[in-house]
Parts: sequence; structure tokens; C-alpha cells
Amino acid sequence: MRSLTELYRIGLGPSSSHTMGPHRAAERFLERHPQAETFEVTLYASLAATGKGHLTDLAIHEAFAAKKVELIWKPNQQLPLHPNGMEFVAIYPDTTRSEVWQVYSVGGGAIADAESFSPPSIYQFTTMTDILNHVSSTGQALWEYVEEVEGQELWDFLDDIWETMQRTMQRGLRAEGVLPGGLGVPRKACAFQRRAMDASGHLRRHGLISAYALATNEENAAGHEVVTAPTCGGSGTLPAVLRYTMETFDTPRESVLRALATAGLVGNLIKNNASISGAQVGCQGEVGAACSMAAAAATQLMGGTPRQVEYAAAMGLEHHLGLTCDPVAGLVQIPCIERNAFAANRAIDCADYSLFTDGNHLIPFDEVVQVMWETGNNLPSLYRETSLGGLAAAYRARPKPDDKTK
Repeated sequence: MRSLTELYRIGLGPSSSHTMGPHRAAERFLERHPQAETFEVTLYASLAATGKGHLTDLAIHEAFAAKKVELIWKPNQQLPLHPNGMEFVAIYPDTTRSEVWQVYSVGGGAIADAESFSPPSIYQFTTMTDILNHVSSTGQALWEYVEEVEGQELWDFLDDIWETMQRTMQRGLRAEGVLPGGLGVPRKACAFQRRAMDASGHLRRHGLISAYALATNEENAAGHEVVTAPTCGGSGTLPAVLRYTMETFDTPRESVLRALATAGLVGNLIKNNASISGAQVGCQGEVGAACSMAAAAATQLMGGTPRQVEYAAAMGLEHHLGLTCDPVAGLVQIPCIERNAFAANRAIDCADYSLFTDGNHLIPFDEVVQVMWETGNNLPSLYRETSLGGLAAAYRARPKPDDKTK
């Protein structure tokens, strides 16, 4: 498993795999070929199918700045290692062409080519079972194991991550109006927060958690700054849960950062042993993983043991198994934004449930992750971020206002 600095990334929405990843790949290729006059970029499978809705073309053009870029879209072809494949070619003034660089956007803003697709792990233990056995023998909390591996410098990094998450939420809670993209989706976070403040009990809790999650994902849909947690599409769940828990229990900042470390460990395990890419395993790898991370964080903040944290993380992912990725019009709006609000509330429910138990349960987290991977691979491609099936297909089939056949 890689460092948490490779999981939590600060960048611009709306998609870590379709916006941030291609932007990083284009920047890296430009560094290799600064004297080239033209760049040819071919996008495959999911990147090509939903790239325009996810602003992939704009991200690539921005990375190449004033250079001429030719984009080629091949939604019906897939490169061998991942559905989010790209090929880059540099063309020089004398018309010579560089070798083709084949690279993949593997989720969460990360990119990999054939040489770096299986990077070395900095963690000795790469399953939750082994980690639990380790902390059981040492008496550590899960966040202490992360600190042991990553070092003290991790805390400055996570402090910046939490600051950015809060800044994004605040922007989203103040913003009103309609989101870009043409679907006419109005922002709801501000109204949710106002109504929640006048409510009490469960309605207040549900409304505030939803408002915080909506705030981040509406900012993401607008192409503004967010933190991948573990992706842009799932970016609202964890910060919403952290903020609500911090406010409810008057939690100190250092405890929130420790919860971020534990949540990151859970996300890293899912990323390493399965996938957080919607194009590879559907939305269970994005919002499902986000719910799992948030459930773990909330359980720790509410005083849970490592085994109760593991149980909550397992439930958060288990109850999203089979969740499809079918964004309407290729935009990260419907159903993506609402899903984060419900996942955030479910994460708190998982934490509550786990804390009522001693943490023992039949299906461990590692097995849930493996089932998620198998389920994702069995999903037809039309349910894996291609906008060819599900809600996206239903929306496309609806009669339009100017449709004379209706």
C-alpha cells in the first residue's frame, strides 16, 4: 500500500479519475516533451464515454496550456490494464513523432503506466486482519499504526487535508443557484442546513449530515477545489461525518486528524486489495469506500475499539455492494451528489450499530473487500461509469420538450 499522501489529494472536481488523473498525465507528458508543437491524446472506454461530462477534455487542454492538442475518443475500445486508459503522442515541428505513452487513470487522481501499475508497498501489513492482529499485540490504536509507518510528518499533511475539507464545505454551504452542466440541478446544501437548524432529534442530525455532504459534492460538481476521499465522486461523505462528529462531541482537532488517518488506512486497504475506480468496480468503489472510511472514522471518534472500527468499516462497504456507476449525462451530479448524503448518514448508523456490539461478527472487512472486487468485475460495462445504462439510460430515453412523438 502507498502512503496516505497518495490517497488524499487536493484538486479540482468534478472527477478524480476523469479530471485530475488525465490532467496529471498531460502535465507529466509535457514535462517529457516540452519542445513538441502538437500533442495527440487518445481516450479509451470510460474516459471516452463520459469524458466530456467529466470535463476530461478541458483538463487536458489546460495542462498543455497554449500547445495544440488533438483529442481522439474511442469509447468502444479498452486498453489492457484498466478502463480509464489514455495514449499520448508528441509531434515535433519537423513532424517526427514520439513513442506512444500508454497510461491509466486508476482512481482517486492517481495515474500509472505499465512500469508503475503495481507499486511497492510502504506498509508491512496489507490486510485488515493482519493489522488488527498487530495492534492487538502492541496495544496500539489503528491511527498509531499509520503513524508508525508514515512518520510524524503525516500530521502536517492531514492538517492541510482537513483544512481544505472544511474550506470546501463552507463554500458549499454559502453557495446557491444552479449547478453547471445543463441538467438544471439546484444546490441544496444551504437550504438543508437552514432547515436542519430549526429541527430537532433525528431530523436535525440527518439534515446537518446531509447538508455537509451536499456542500462538498456540489462544490465538486461545480469543478471547484475538493479533497479525494477516496475520490472526487465520493468526496463529501467523510468530511460531513467528521464535521458532524466534531461538533456533536466537541472533538479536538488532533482527534479528527487521527480519525482521518484511520479512515485513510481503510481507504488504502480497499484501493490496494480491490479498487476505488468507478470505471472498474462501479460506485461501490467510490461512495461505498467513502462510507466505509467515514464509518471507521466515526466509530473511532465515538470511542470504539479497533475491532469495532473494523466492523463499522465492513458494514459501510457491505451495504453498498453492487452499487452501479451510471451518472446522468456523464456529469458527477445525479445520483452522485445525493448518494454522498445518504452514505454519510449510513456511516454514522454503522458506527452506532458497531458500538452496540463487542466488534465480533461473521464476515470480516477483508472478505467484504474481496466480494466488492468480484462484484465490480462482474458488473457489465454499462454500469461502470460509461453512462450507457441505469439512470443515465433512463434519462436519455425520456421524451424531450421538443419531441413531437410524445
